[in-house]
Amino acid sequence: MKSIAISGSPRENVGKRDAKEQRYQGLVPAVLYGGTTQTHFAVSAADLRAVVYTPVVHFIDLQIAGVTSQAIIKDLQFHPLTEQIIHVDFLLLDEKKPVTIEIPIKLTGSSSGVKAGGKLVQKLRKLRIKALPKDHLDAIEVSIEGLEVGKSVKVAEINLPNLTITNAKEDTIVSVTTSRALRQAEQEAAQGKK
Repeated sequence: MKSIAISGSPRENVGKRDAKEQRYQGLVPAVLYGGTTQTHFAVSAADLRAVVYTPVVHFIDLQIAGVTSQAIIKDLQFHPLTEQIIHVDFLLLDEKKPVTIEIPIKLTGSSSGVKAGGKLVQKLRKLRIKALPKDHLDAIEVSIEGLEVGKSVKVAEINLPNLTITNAKEDTIVSVTTSRALRQAEQEAAQGKK
């Protein structure tokens, strides 16, 4: 999985007034959880944009006071009106502990059902995957090759070594439904036979 480096500066004071001052300076208050103690720090809002506003999942190499730690974003808080990031919670990664991350789904191939006039409907865009950090993928490829009209690909059909999918097994990832044009063509064909 790809990594991106973000540097942070430790916060001496922790409180609403200090957090407001940090945000005024273009920084976002943050906390790193998962270690022996919580680490309070601030990161640049501009640095976070590359990680937050992308469909790609990244591990983050956090550099705080000369110490580098690998982490993921566990939680984000946005301002209700401006949609600016106002707080970030990071989770420290441990190579021996599995972590659950939502990984994007990438559809591959071409569906014969779509070629016949069906409509491709993708119901899930991400899957929740639990695995050791070294086993996580950038994306999960789901083949739609040979997917006919009325057929679908369920979560239970996805088999990934060293990874556990925590979504419900009966959830549909992608399906091919009958489009309005195909339905109309079938009705006209049925009326022509009468």
